[in-house]
Amino acid sequence: MTGLLKQGLFRAFRRYETRRHELSYLFWECTTRCNLSCLHCGSDCAIDSLHADMPSEDFLKVLQGIRKQERNLMVVITGGEPLLRKDLESAGREIRKLGMRWGIVSNGLLYTAERQNSLLNAGMGALTLSLDGLGNSHNWLRNNKNSFSLVSRAIALAANHPRLNFDVVTCVNQRNIDELQAIHDFLNRMNVKAWRLFTIAPIGRASHHPELQLTPSQMKALMEFISEARKQQGIDVKFSCEAYTGPWEYKVRDTAFFCRAGINIASVLIDGSISACPNIDRSFVQGNIYLDDFTEIWENRFHDFRNREWARKGNCGNCPEFNDCQGNGMHLWHGDKDKVLVCHAGMLRESSAAQGKPST
Repeated sequence: MTGLLKQGLFRAFRRYETRRHELSYLFWECTTRCNLSCLHCGSDCAIDSLHADMPSEDFLKVLQGIRKQERNLMVVITGGEPLLRKDLESAGREIRKLGMRWGIVSNGLLYTAERQNSLLNAGMGALTLSLDGLGNSHNWLRNNKNSFSLVSRAIALAANHPRLNFDVVTCVNQRNIDELQAIHDFLNRMNVKAWRLFTIAPIGRASHHPELQLTPSQMKALMEFISEARKQQGIDVKFSCEAYTGPWEYKVRDTAFFCRAGINIASVLIDGSISACPNIDRSFVQGNIYLDDFTEIWENRFHDFRNREWARKGNCGNCPEFNDCQGNGMHLWHGDKDKVLVCHAGMLRESSAAQGKPST
């Protein structure tokens, strides 16, 4: 299949998925309390959050109102740190009673063998843990001297449980980019089967730490690492779904870039707001569960997510790759929204031009 034909077929597929907008993933921001104070946190979570935890009954009412034909979805419980809640298991059992699957995203500090058994007995089927370096580099980003040892314990527990759909995510930055092969080897020894790598958007606390953003040459080095790692046996390595990568598409992921926020992905935020991925700017909120019917909002709003023509401005205005990029990930449109915060494909072109080479 030629590249142009493959590209055209994927565009048609994306249009079909957008028209259909079947809800597949629903995030629940169950708390904004957190037992860490990470340098890259996009939502400034803290242990003394201004928001009270959302009562699980309020979220379960949303699930009960979702049409039966759409109940085969994945509920992803996030935060903050969801393991700070003591009622995850009871909420999880109710989610399973509705025929839905559920999992959590955690920093791993509170993930013990006892809690794992409790969560699994409540029907948890998926878990994502964050590892952002080896030892000092992870502890630096997570702002906690014990974080690496505790998340390592959690990874060992999760990676060796046959029932759990488990992966590790890494936020790549200037401190850990030279450790990627060492992190890969560490995860391989831990029996981890899936690893997703992200870059860090300059939002929230991360906007105050420029060393968290990659340079163009480092962005290209990340693509090269992922491309080579995917050829090795063992861990399934992927670049996240965060951004369009130009000629690196299909080399760093299984499929081409497709921001599914608001197309297949929604979220219920801590205050009841209805949005897409939890780290998307609050100005894109579409409604509120305490005022609106979730299904009606999902079916009839989310226009800015399903038609991205509004993003043809700033550095995206005359971009010849807009039809494939669509303005990059929705989480990269923050503040005044005059332009996208980060253009990954542009950084990769800049790196190749500086080296006097074609982009690949």
